[in-house]
Amino acid sequence: MNTISDKLIIKNGTIYSQQQILKSGSLQIDHGKISMIHTSDENDHSTDYKIITLPADYHIIPGMIDLHIHGVNGADTMDATREALDIMASTLPKEGTTSFLATTITGDIKSIERSLGNASEYITSFQSEGNAEVLGIHLEGPFIHKDKAGAQPSEHIVAPNVNTFKKFESSSSNLIKLVTLAPELPGGRDLLHYLRSKKVLSSIAHSEATYPQVLEAIDNGLTHVTHLFNQMTGLHHRDPGIVGAAFLKEELMVEIIADGIHVSPEIVKVAYKQITEERMILITDAMRAKWLEDGNYDLGGQMVTVKNGKALLDENTLAGSVLKMIDAFKNIQKFTGCSIESAIKMACENPAKQLNLFDRKGSIAIGKDADLVILDENMDIFMTICKGKIAYTREDTVYSL
Repeated sequence: MNTISDKLIIKNGTIYSQQQILKSGSLQIDHGKISMIHTSDENDHSTDYKIITLPADYHIIPGMIDLHIHGVNGADTMDATREALDIMASTLPKEGTTSFLATTITGDIKSIERSLGNASEYITSFQSEGNAEVLGIHLEGPFIHKDKAGAQPSEHIVAPNVNTFKKFESSSSNLIKLVTLAPELPGGRDLLHYLRSKKVLSSIAHSEATYPQVLEAIDNGLTHVTHLFNQMTGLHHRDPGIVGAAFLKEELMVEIIADGIHVSPEIVKVAYKQITEERMILITDAMRAKWLEDGNYDLGGQMVTVKNGKALLDENTLAGSVLKMIDAFKNIQKFTGCSIESAIKMACENPAKQLNLFDRKGSIAIGKDADLVILDENMDIFMTICKGKIAYTREDTVYSL
């Protein structure tokens, strides 16, 4: 891995800081934190700093945060191995992701518990410098509706149950940060109440909930929507459904897979105009085939065929994605016409705020973790920095040190 000194200065380029946009500024990093931001190259650099000088048309943005990712580069959270999470954490900086939630899938209770235990041990003991940080766990399933299973193995779906969740909570050492469930099912209300009491985010998807049922769930603690439009009740003129609630209810933060496959570009634009950058969160929902060639891959014990950017369980069932965060970042601008600042809000700021981590993640500000992505003039990734360590540099580019 290409990591360099804990003391780093990045000069030139446009810095998209929390306070303002700085052209031809400079940014100083000390021991993994952003220590200074200058409007110009005004500071007297000490010789113990490594200096990166960028072209003037490059962009420095916060590191992206993926709240919903199952796997990448042949690895999956459900593999329940340290190696799998190492592969995920070391690969994701290539696409601009500097932190993420390791996401499970519906499976038998023991396999979920193994995955949660492995993730917990990894988070507390095995995170590596220069890799993306695992911020916690997203439990997707098994508390979902069988008629909206999608690529979730339906034979392992169970009704929402507080006691079952307590087992998961124990296995994860209380590191579950987000739970996707169908709150309209028996036991859903009790689980929502429990999650709220434990300050765990509850999210709706893989659900047949009606609009009134979503409103009730919000009253009981629902605050999030998983992969908008996919495996949920759609917008109907006599029942707004989950999609309508996502459009209308300001209590809900809303994930979207902006690959143009899960949701058409036009509908992404419709959703963006309704929800706006204030509540939308870009995610990938990626599976292990991401960064690999087309072929057949496992997802939750099921065979998924990946071809031409689509991951399919069968002819009609999407099975996660192979979307990269940098492509979601570029696509949202292309599909909606939004600004780079709006895209930053959806890819960086909103997920950090939703996890209550905006004090150290999600924007470029003094004192925050030095999680940064440097984009070239085409918005392609030139470099990714995780807590002050260079995690990825594009091979075909030489930068000035």
